[in-house]
Amino acid sequence: MDEFSYLSVLLSIIIGLAVTQLLTGMRGQMLARERVRGFWPTQVWAGVLLLVCTQTWWAMFDLRTRQVWDFSDFAILLAQTIALYLLTGLVYPDFSPDRAVDLRAHYFAQRRHLFSLFLGSTALSLGRDLILHHQLPRPMNLGFHLFWASFAVTGLMIAREGYHEFLALLAAATFVSYVVFLFSRLA
Repeated sequence: MDEFSYLSVLLSIIIGLAVTQLLTGMRGQMLARERVRGFWPTQVWAGVLLLVCTQTWWAMFDLRTRQVWDFSDFAILLAQTIALYLLTGLVYPDFSPDRAVDLRAHYFAQRRHLFSLFLGSTALSLGRDLILHHQLPRPMNLGFHLFWASFAVTGLMIAREGYHEFLALLAAATFVSYVVFLFSRLA
């Protein structure tokens, strides 16, 4: 087994747990639908984060040819996947068979944690390129990161519902564009 195959096992497990968080939340909402007060941005964020998990796993394949690894190389990837797992754990509340759930109230109760983790995840992604490649990402990729960081900051600062509805749609559109333009093929 080569180095990356060994290291990627733990990363894949954490990404798998993140996907499990989202799918469990979706399932929980379906099963408890009579007791759930919906909030459509939650569904959009769940979809965006499912795509982020997939893209993260997909992009890590590019590291398969890296022969030399040190702990800082692995640590930045581990931190990035842990932050992604924590993000996915905030999207949905825990569903219980005996209590009602208000997804809007949950979203705004978790808003600061959610957008702080988005900001941290963006910083970790930039740190990944600095640690692994000793440079910032290419201009289009860097532009996306800066855009993502700026809307994470605004998500932290602005608590208006209409703005967060817009933000969810903007995140979906920009992340889909990001994947299409930069990650539609394996290198």
